Amino acid sequence: MVVSSIADAKKALGRTWKNKEAPAYLKAARLVEDAGEGICRPAIAFAAFKKAAAEQGLLEDSGPSIALSILDQLSSGDRKGPLT
Repeated sequence: MVVSSIADAKKALGRTWKNKEAPAYLKAARLVEDAGEGICRPAIAFAAFKKAAAEQGLLEDSGPSIALSILDQLSSGDRKGPLT
């Protein structure tokens, strides 16, 4: 599952985790809920979510987005990509 928002993080926290009693998971769940209610900055909640997912071996690197790859090509002057 790709998690790119607080709503996605909340859905992901409801899925299967190795240990839903782990301190990092519980902290992430609390902060994601707080962010959804507007009492915690989303960046803080997302960082806690990433930490909990990494600790449980659930975090996968998806690599750069297509948009970022195009921006990199434009800024480097490399015209060998999808823009040619």
